[in-house]
Amino acid sequence: MQRWRGTAQAPRGWGRSVVTIGVFDGVHRGHQATIGYAVKRAHELGDASVVLTFDPHPSEVVRPGSHPTVLTGPARKAELIEELGVDALCVEPFTREFSRLSPEEFVHDVLVEHLHAAEVVVGENFRFGHKAAGDVEQLTRIGRRFGFAVTAGPLLADDETVFSSTYVRSCVAAGDVTAAARALGRPHRLEGVVVRGDQRGRELGFPTANLLCARYAAIPTDGVYAGWLVRGGERLPAAISIGTNPTFAGTERRVEAYVLDWSGDLYGEQLALDFVAHLRPTVRFDTLDALIKAIADDVDRTREILLRG
Repeated sequence: MQRWRGTAQAPRGWGRSVVTIGVFDGVHRGHQATIGYAVKRAHELGDASVVLTFDPHPSEVVRPGSHPTVLTGPARKAELIEELGVDALCVEPFTREFSRLSPEEFVHDVLVEHLHAAEVVVGENFRFGHKAAGDVEQLTRIGRRFGFAVTAGPLLADDETVFSSTYVRSCVAAGDVTAAARALGRPHRLEGVVVRGDQRGRELGFPTANLLCARYAAIPTDGVYAGWLVRGGERLPAAISIGTNPTFAGTERRVEAYVLDWSGDLYGEQLALDFVAHLRPTVRFDTLDALIKAIADDVDRTREILLRG
């Protein structure tokens, strides 16, 4: 998959494209359906498939301070999009100047001049241009003028729940990682670097990897979870704790993972955590013995959930 920073970086002589447009945070099942259809149409037309996305999140530019939590960082998003068979990923820098493009300017400058769109595939709620003034109907009208078709697909839903990045964020924020995984088509993932913590887990007999996540990372609500620690191509079962360690009167919110049946040094490594199930809320224990027993129970339940069968 080719990757460009901005449509102006499209190679000279780039031919016709089937383009799909969106932030695509999470690359959830709805996104997968849209991108997958664009890839299919590109194959049918003999053209290249292009995913056009934006960085930073448009909300941060249009309404500073309103940046939503991020389900997939840039590298992870690109990886997931590439897995769908896309030919090129274009990440357009979303600046204030770019946000002021009218719908007509957006189509001409981005879709026509640089990407040579033969067809544009979007969701039925797609909006574009300054103050989101453009909609699918207007895109279709402009497309006729410039010679490209527009396909607007219905939003993917399950049991009347429409899959959207907002919905997935709400599931993660509530700790419902099972519902989030259903919408994503895979477990919700957190990525970060392992840093040194207080090393209390080691003293309790359950040493943990303390994960430092990106600024806007979508971190599940405080609690204990069963999940996988992903280290390169290796997936290791882990009991994951999120919270402030109230038993020790902690104030700093942390993401810590105890890897089952494993020992070693992970400091400084870039790792990921895939969340499979919520086990219990974070609570304060009156004694260390009660805390140790609860952790042991968490490990047993993690083992049962991840390794059963």
